[in-house]
Amino acid sequence: MRSDPGRSHASGWSSLVLRLQAPGDEGERLARVVEASLATVRANVVLGDTEVLRAGGGVYDTPWTRDASLNSWLAVSQLDPGLARETLLAVTEEVDGVRLVAQDDQWWDQMLWAVAAEHHYRVSADVDFLTEAYGIAARSMAVRERDSLVDGLFRGPAVMQDGASGYPTELLDPSLLHESFVLLHPRLPHVVTLSTNLAHVAAYDALAAMAHALDLDPAPHREAADALRNEVERVFWSDEPGSYSFLVEPATGERYDHEEALGVALAVLTGAAGPRRAQMILRRLHRSAHGVVNLWPHLVGYDDELPGRHNAMCWPMVMGMCAWAGAVAGDVDTFGADLARLSRLLGSADGQFELYDAVTGGVHGGWQAGRSWRSEPDQTWSATALLGAVLHGLVGLRPGTGGLRFAPVVPADLDGAVLTGLPYRGAVLEVSTSGSGAHLVEVRVDGAAVPVDAPVHVAGSATGRVLVELRCAQTQGET
Repeated sequence: MRSDPGRSHASGWSSLVLRLQAPGDEGERLARVVEASLATVRANVVLGDTEVLRAGGGVYDTPWTRDASLNSWLAVSQLDPGLARETLLAVTEEVDGVRLVAQDDQWWDQMLWAVAAEHHYRVSADVDFLTEAYGIAARSMAVRERDSLVDGLFRGPAVMQDGASGYPTELLDPSLLHESFVLLHPRLPHVVTLSTNLAHVAAYDALAAMAHALDLDPAPHREAADALRNEVERVFWSDEPGSYSFLVEPATGERYDHEEALGVALAVLTGAAGPRRAQMILRRLHRSAHGVVNLWPHLVGYDDELPGRHNAMCWPMVMGMCAWAGAVAGDVDTFGADLARLSRLLGSADGQFELYDAVTGGVHGGWQAGRSWRSEPDQTWSATALLGAVLHGLVGLRPGTGGLRFAPVVPADLDGAVLTGLPYRGAVLEVSTSGSGAHLVEVRVDGAAVPVDAPVHVAGSATGRVLVELRCAQTQGET
């Protein structure tokens, strides 16, 4: 969605301090990129009626629904709940007397808003927001079910594929190959894609959690989530070769088995993949020297010299989501490698851009509709993707309504990382890690031991400065 947030403004982020300290070259580079990512987010706070977060620099100078949702989910709800709340509400609108997620021309992934809203409540404990957000999300889902749910799956393009370069040529209108926007090609609004259906699984799960928190019946949402998970499994998964398809064309039944990196990440984050499958599918993802690519292999008409904008390119947001998924899967090696590649890529240029060439690592907007595109600067979700990988992966923040748990995944070269100035409700946390691995074996809060398996490590009512010490190991039995 585009709105008019007005002029740039210095926000409360000017007083936020979030520093990562870690020994060695990898840690020092990551610390620099964390600071640069925070600077990018600060630069994209703009003032209208309230402060909101725009999608980025260049042509993305306003909030967009998908970007607002992912930015809040990845990092901003944790770092500045007020900013996240206002940004999420800025991408809603009144339609026929009720408030909905903005009903713009990129409707297929708008329900990521529900995922971000539920996460925001768990971070902030903002009951007033929860009450409003649940109504917005439930009504918006009803619209999507009415308009897009056919034979058990949601029709529509893939989350990251709003451009024609993300689809096989035979699905495009041959008379419109100069047109980039996906909806101008008549067949593409009717396809079914992995990421979009998993985004709706996540939205149903979020609606169930919000309903439960409001003492409403979550069962209809849970049943819808389970039904959609099952349909995704039936339609998209293949035991041989052991992967998810990217897209199915309902009119012909043809499957396109390209790897869709964001779809794979969402399969892990939504639990659709299951713990045994999660590590396998993440490890099998194609990675260039510079990281996971959006879609692999190249679609017909594109190659290393002319990479498709929505095809085999490095999008930092997708890379960050895959890193987060690696941490959720408990795969230290995959998480560490993906975080390192993302850190190097974002630290390689003057500014943080929306996409990069997978072969050279240079800033590149890719090819689409017969021309080369620009990679826009100061892309907010490039920054929040890196911050999210640190917050959700390295220190493993797991917010709940009663407080905060930790599930850190610490690569060997980041042993000894310290994150300072981390806001959490009424507290400011300093989180230190020792050891490496995906198994948390000791937690201390202000010097006192807390059971590793406790439902909450830091209470939601905590105030002031709180010191959290996390010790990790490669195996659960290590001491």
